Amino acid sequence: VHGCTRTPPAGAGIRPGAPFGEGGGMAARNDESKEPERKFDVPQSLSFPRMEEEVLKFWEDTDAFEESLRLSEGRPEYTFYDGPPFATGTPHYGHLLAGTIKDTVTRFAHQNGHHVVRRFGWDCHGLPVEYEIDKAHNIRDRQQVLEMGIGTYNDLCRGIVSRYTKEWEATVTRLGRWISFKNDYRTMEPWYMESVWWVFSQLFEKNLVYRGFKVMPYSTACATPLSNFEASQNYKDVSDPAVVVSFPLLDDPNVSLVAWTTTPWTLPSNLALCVNPDLEYVKVRDVASNVRYVVGKDRLMELFPVMKTKKWKPAKASEVYEILETYRGTDLVGWRYTPLFPYFATSHATAFRVVADGYVTNDAGTGIVHQAPAFGEDDYRVCMANGILGRDEEPPCPLDANARYTSEVPDYEGVHVKEADAAIMRDLKARGRLVVKDVLLHSYPFCWRSDTPLIYRTVPSWFVRVEQMRERLLANNAQTRWVPEHVQEGRFRNWLADARDWAISRARFWGTPIPLWTNEDFSEVVVVSSIQDLA
Repeated sequence: VHGCTRTPPAGAGIRPGAPFGEGGGMAARNDESKEPERKFDVPQSLSFPRMEEEVLKFWEDTDAFEESLRLSEGRPEYTFYDGPPFATGTPHYGHLLAGTIKDTVTRFAHQNGHHVVRRFGWDCHGLPVEYEIDKAHNIRDRQQVLEMGIGTYNDLCRGIVSRYTKEWEATVTRLGRWISFKNDYRTMEPWYMESVWWVFSQLFEKNLVYRGFKVMPYSTACATPLSNFEASQNYKDVSDPAVVVSFPLLDDPNVSLVAWTTTPWTLPSNLALCVNPDLEYVKVRDVASNVRYVVGKDRLMELFPVMKTKKWKPAKASEVYEILETYRGTDLVGWRYTPLFPYFATSHATAFRVVADGYVTNDAGTGIVHQAPAFGEDDYRVCMANGILGRDEEPPCPLDANARYTSEVPDYEGVHVKEADAAIMRDLKARGRLVVKDVLLHSYPFCWRSDTPLIYRTVPSWFVRVEQMRERLLANNAQTRWVPEHVQEGRFRNWLADARDWAISRARFWGTPIPLWTNEDFSEVVVVSSIQDLA
């Protein structure tokens, strides 16, 4: 094509469905109304990148974006809530895709009669910034930060949050996104943090904030809990110890309950054993050792590993074990056993007994699950429900911020939990409590920043109540237009239906402080909503 005809004058319509050149069309005007054609030279080849740069230059020379804002003043406001990126790294594909979608939405709102203020923002706080400083200064634990001084540490963090702002501005501008970098904002600015304080104070005054404990994914290297989303970012196949441990009954020390675990390091904090109330359990005699155990009837292979081999034949069962009695899970409830370790034997009077809950299954382990409420969500819930822990009682968690044993567990004090497994298994074997030792290859979560294994641990936290408003959330979701539509009734609805109270606390130095002042037992709590409140 070497030329084109300009748009026909008003009234010279094209009949619906008619091709060019037919009655009423662009090429069908009579001679009296015909105007001379205007032809434009179109180059044989086009450089779209150069054309884009020319458009960007035109926008810059005419101050097009700012002018569009001036011309739309007085129109109804359209507010677009945008999650700002970190400036500690350069933009990647995810940023570019999301930025293009955001630009499309805000341009559409502007072109439909709204005034749309668009300010680029920078997320300055949080783990990504601290992690960069920790790497640069070889900081491995919380105590090093305290020795350096929190002020000095935060100055270092502040110094890198704008490291790549120029690269961001160049990339976002080159994409053609209309947004202001001159009038940007940073989440570390006092006025911004003060706005977060005000929002928090509103939640607090509506009784939507409370203090509690929650088992959360925890990075031992970064010394902080992570969100479930963060914890799902970096799974790896690893080999962990898989052990079966005995718990002799107080009333009959010659009989032991047996539990299976892949985390021997949690055993010093054991407070209970949990069975399924509806499953079958058996008391068996080990023919080789003449020792008696109680185990899930369908899980005998964990107690006798030979049953997992190709050589095993059911006809040989009498040569390996003898079933002495059969029970239902409910029959075992209340049985008391000898604590595995002495560390918390006297501090929890209602502990070291069998409880029941439906979360225990017969598809893995021994059908009996050891409960360390500081290190498992179900463990914590079950111990709370059975009165082993009080509502406001913190479970025994003998670890420091970097998951090294404290003086509460003197035999392993200063040892990282993952490094303590071997020593714990060795000690259990010496005391005759290690029944089976094996290795399990499984998928395990690693910290997405430090690339170290995560653990799950109970941490004190401030929570925002979400569970009580699930029905309202679902109702509002039903009134929302989703693209694509299936998200509305699928993934997002499922997430809202199972929404949990939101743990907002983070064990960080560089961040917006939660504006609460309390006394030691938390009987008095004062909320601050502004900087002026501190005066």
